[in-house]
Amino acid sequence: MADEKPDYKVYRSRPRLLRLRRGGDRLRELAGAPPPAAAPPRARERDRGSPERPREPRRAPRLPRITPGRVLKWLAIAVFAWVALSAVLFMFSAQIQRGELANQVGPELDKGPYPLFGANTILVLGSDARPEGSKEPGADTAASRSDTIMLLRLGGGANASLSIPRDTVVDVPGHGRTKINAAYAFGGAKLATRTVKQYLGIDINHVVEVDFENFPSLIDAMGGITYRGGCVVSRINGGAANGGYTLRLRTGEHELDGEQALALARTRKNDCNPSENDRTRARRQQKIVAALKDKITSFETFVRLPWVSWAAPKAVRSDMAGPTLLGVVGASLTGGSATQLVLKPSGGIRLPDGGAGLVVSDEEKQRETERFLAG
Repeated sequence: MADEKPDYKVYRSRPRLLRLRRGGDRLRELAGAPPPAAAPPRARERDRGSPERPREPRRAPRLPRITPGRVLKWLAIAVFAWVALSAVLFMFSAQIQRGELANQVGPELDKGPYPLFGANTILVLGSDARPEGSKEPGADTAASRSDTIMLLRLGGGANASLSIPRDTVVDVPGHGRTKINAAYAFGGAKLATRTVKQYLGIDINHVVEVDFENFPSLIDAMGGITYRGGCVVSRINGGAANGGYTLRLRTGEHELDGEQALALARTRKNDCNPSENDRTRARRQQKIVAALKDKITSFETFVRLPWVSWAAPKAVRSDMAGPTLLGVVGASLTGGSATQLVLKPSGGIRLPDGGAGLVVSDEEKQRETERFLAG
């Protein structure tokens, strides 16, 4: 037994990499696991030491194509943002300017629908206050009278205006029979509102006072207004020779700045046509309001819209908060052309203080009031 040689087996060595792979395969077979998946061709090429193929450079992201639809979409967004900004500025400015007028006239006002959804009657008052020291008639009057008395009917498709000549004789509560413009001097916007309501027998929903000091700034912010009318030569506050303003307009169309528009609205005596009266002036004021409306809807004003929106409430004092005043503007712009009415006096009357006034018949008053309320 000692002479017997042990039985040896001889194994040939193989490359390490193949041995490891086959050994791993054998172990997987013994464990019952499936053989590994074949490597993809590129991986096998790398294993064999073949060079990698160069990667393609990344392409820059493509910009969206400019199409008419996309242009209109972004234009609509820009327009909406511009209008929204203007609306916010308008309401904020209106809230600042609201002041004490709402408290003064509140008890005299009647409730009405929101202006965009239903008709409202709005009383517009403009004071005839003259600068101290001017030579214009009335400059020495302690209390100013209402130079403009105009009613607007707006909302729910209605659009009408009715002017009352300032020298119309009426019964002013607590002060007897006198000119209607004296009511403002006696008791401000509150008494003026009560007087107009009693005289015409109608409800008034809102009151607006025109601030003549800031009115020119609104016109200038809009880039002026286009006015067409007859010849006008007037001297406001005594004319330029006395520190006031002299307005000269030939017959035809004119581009008016703020100072010219204000002078035209206030013109009482026209040297170019001495026969004019308060009804002529009232119609001129209505034409100025119409010119303002036309300018608001122009492209030029749209470009300036935020500045116009900020300046507009400063030109007026109102009982309305920002959203309501914005509704009035919207109702005016969507109501079409306004029906313009002016009460026609039937004659004159001498007042106890020696002054002269105008009388409007009950028939004229009722007829024009009904036309006004019909819008």
